[in-house]
Amino acid sequence: PTSGPTSGPTSGPTSAPTTSLPDIPHQPEGNGVIDDPPPGEDPPPTSGPTSGPTSEPTSGPTSGPTTSLPDIPHQPEGNGVIDDPPPGEDPPPTSGPTSGPTSGPTSGPTSAPTISVPDVPNQPDNDTNDDPPPNHIGSKGDPHFKTWNGEHFEFHGQCDLCLVKDDSFADGLGLNVQIRTKLVRFWSYIKTAAIRIGGDILEVEGANFGDFENPHPVYRYNFEPQGEIDGGMGGFPLNITRIGEGSRAIHRYTIDLSSKYPGQVITIETLKEFVKVDFPRPSAEAFGNTVGILGDFKTGETLARDQKTVIDDFTKLGIEWQVLPDDDRLFHSFSSPQFPEPCVLPENPRGQRQRRRLGDTGISAEQAEAACNKLSDPMDVKDCVYDVLATQDLDMVGAF
Repeated sequence: PTSGPTSGPTSGPTSAPTTSLPDIPHQPEGNGVIDDPPPGEDPPPTSGPTSGPTSEPTSGPTSGPTTSLPDIPHQPEGNGVIDDPPPGEDPPPTSGPTSGPTSGPTSGPTSAPTISVPDVPNQPDNDTNDDPPPNHIGSKGDPHFKTWNGEHFEFHGQCDLCLVKDDSFADGLGLNVQIRTKLVRFWSYIKTAAIRIGGDILEVEGANFGDFENPHPVYRYNFEPQGEIDGGMGGFPLNITRIGEGSRAIHRYTIDLSSKYPGQVITIETLKEFVKVDFPRPSAEAFGNTVGILGDFKTGETLARDQKTVIDDFTKLGIEWQVLPDDDRLFHSFSSPQFPEPCVLPENPRGQRQRRRLGDTGISAEQAEAACNKLSDPMDVKDCVYDVLATQDLDMVGAF
């Protein structure tokens, strides 16, 4: 055998292979082409990713991916499956994202990611403050209260009560809502509600007993009976609408706060002699600083006037929030009792009601439940049944 490679092709085959190989000079970086290795040896890795795809598959893995891809002509839309390309041609892209992951790596990159991913189980939400607010907050019926966090309670007493108050409302305009309750035997109801925003006061009263069949709005605007309301409430629009006819007619007074608090309104409704005050889906931005019998907006606690003491006895809570002289009385007239005279309480509202509920009455518990079951809140259903039985009036469902 020769001691090294010949300077040119031999004129014929040698009798044996050469016994050694010459040193292979270092290949300059950047051309991305790997010279054929000597027989019997593995190819050395490239010093970095190649700048483009090689003209043929490499005989061993490279140390990194290629840094660019060749231009691929657009493929007409089809079934999304890549056929093996003819020898010497690059594979065409898919006509769109694949419908799911493939069972193995594709022979070339797809033109876009897959359009679906495996189902991922819901992760627990660690933010407990994102719960939506209850649908309706306020007071209604005989009367039933719902605090800012949706807790139901009752206060059966006769006096003027501070429902909500916030002197900083709407950049200092101030908000004050008061209700006047009236005692009837062993239960009471909201006879009148008054609200002040800025310098405007709206006082709404339920219908008189003789007007049930043809009720009309009974209100005072800035102490004037049936006064013009073009100025709204502190600049917020005020509208009066009628829903239904006859004894079931409801008059709704809507104060639209959207110009300052998007999506927020305050409504007062009347059905017969009953008055309802409602804050639908209240926001912390609008009502987060209020105080009153509806409790603390942020914590839901029913607090005393000192904003520290929690009162869980709702009779004591009602007495605590009786309107005081410093609360800016909103009603055009005085009605007994007025502080320092305490609220008038029934002797045993729950016991009397229970006896009437179980006794012989014109409307049975089953009839009351059937009428009230259309309400979505189970506690509203319960309160509604109580009110229907107490008043012996199926129309009371409309008060909810």
